[in-house]
Amino acid sequence: MLNSKTNRIALYVSAFLVIILVLFAILRDNADPITLKDATAILDNHSVKSVTVTKEYVYLKTKDNFYKIASSQVSPKMFLNYKVEVKSGSSAIVYILFLILFLGIGTLLLRWWQKQKNEVQNQCSSFISGGSASSIGDSSPVEATKSDVTFDDIGGISDVKIELEEIIDFMKNPTRYKNFGARMPRGVLLVGPPGVGKTMIAKAVAHKADVPFYYQSGASFVQIYVGMGAKRVHELFMAAKKNAPSIIFIDEIDAVGKKREGQRNDEREATLNQLLTEMDGFEGSSGIIVIAATNKIEVLDSALLRAGRFDRRIFVELPTKRERESILLKYLQKVPHELDVKAVANMTVGFNGASLAALVNEAALLSLRQNDFHVTIEHFHQVKDKVMFGKKKLQMLSDKQKSYRVTYQAGKALCATYFDITFEKLMLSSEKLTPSSDTPLIKHELESMIRMLLAGMAACSLRYKEHASSAKDDLDEAKKLIKDMLNNYGMGTSLISQESEEKVLMDKLYSETKTFLESMDVVMQNIEAVLLERESISKSEVKKFIDEVL
Repeated sequence: MLNSKTNRIALYVSAFLVIILVLFAILRDNADPITLKDATAILDNHSVKSVTVTKEYVYLKTKDNFYKIASSQVSPKMFLNYKVEVKSGSSAIVYILFLILFLGIGTLLLRWWQKQKNEVQNQCSSFISGGSASSIGDSSPVEATKSDVTFDDIGGISDVKIELEEIIDFMKNPTRYKNFGARMPRGVLLVGPPGVGKTMIAKAVAHKADVPFYYQSGASFVQIYVGMGAKRVHELFMAAKKNAPSIIFIDEIDAVGKKREGQRNDEREATLNQLLTEMDGFEGSSGIIVIAATNKIEVLDSALLRAGRFDRRIFVELPTKRERESILLKYLQKVPHELDVKAVANMTVGFNGASLAALVNEAALLSLRQNDFHVTIEHFHQVKDKVMFGKKKLQMLSDKQKSYRVTYQAGKALCATYFDITFEKLMLSSEKLTPSSDTPLIKHELESMIRMLLAGMAACSLRYKEHASSAKDDLDEAKKLIKDMLNNYGMGTSLISQESEEKVLMDKLYSETKTFLESMDVVMQNIEAVLLERESISKSEVKKFIDEVL
């Protein structure tokens, strides 16, 4: 809509300028001024074809030239042998052009007045039909935006970019596909966990295709007033059609596109029905492509996912190690640093693009607070837990409580290092060592995770014969993993677990962990000493202590 308004204004201004230029060309006096001597010579030579007199000048037209001389310099006797034409200084064509200019300006004013009148009428109609509640629920006009996000601003999406190149080429060269008998998908669904850059990808597509970009969130369609959501969907598609080719992006489409149960026809289902109708209503050649994003594709209505609507699905997963390097390089471009980006990528397993951006920013802020000239790997170690789990203040502990805490964390660090569980550094204040992950794990990897979660309690039991209540979170997570292993993953003695099997497996892993920690008592003491002194220890340091014993 914005582009359409701009084009109309540019057209009107161009027409106005053309009229002005035509008037200027016609009214412009292009006669060459001459002296009385020159005028007399021309008249005596009988080369003058016509003489025209106005109030200010006398115009002499010869075969090749056009001259003028001030009327005050000549006398009537000079033109005895010529027919003199007297002009008042204006002509019919000038009046016509002025009339055209007047009518053009009048037309613009009339269109503006009609537009204002229609807007008032629409507001009145809306008020009469819906009352004050409808006017409150009404939405602001749908406006297109020009995206300023490019693919160069997004790292680690090479596979996704390849999938979208076709879409971009179609927006730029629709005739090529039409002549070949092919059509582009009407809808593209970006599926992936939060923070992987789905919105930025859609903006980058709009930027590279150089088309208007209409952004709406799924929640914005869900209104408490009947019919408002469907009305907003209709307005969105109408605006996109007027400015085609264009891109409509619907973020979090699961808010409006959930499966219909058929039990009631509520406002959300009416809005979904309108969305389905609109996506069927425009033709492939209209130049409109709908891009939507969700992290819950399983809850979407099947009618929304069928061919002809969202018939292309692109899965945007968490970045791999190489992709994390690419993303980090983007965010570190303007940050002074002295570090190996590969090392940072290694320590950020499970991070999405948004988390990596926050990590770089937190490291830069920490560097500034400490008055350092560059961001180093140590800054990243210090802020990693803050980004992953949030910042928790370490409570004031007594010497005895701190001893328990040191032993507890030392046991976890030792098990995590020995069983090669991914982590870079353990802080005394950390509640968790590794983030939750949806990555498929093998049975022995899950058992190693459980041993790490039980290691703190086992270490305290060996050293102090008891442990603190802070073990609750680790114990709950261990119970959940065991339950999933036996009931969901079929990793018990049989595919269908027995009722007592959870307790048996928990006791077995806890006993094995205690036995392992007993055999590593020297390593435990070394780790505890470092934690008491610095309140942190890296995985490489723990590995060094283990290698000294083995």
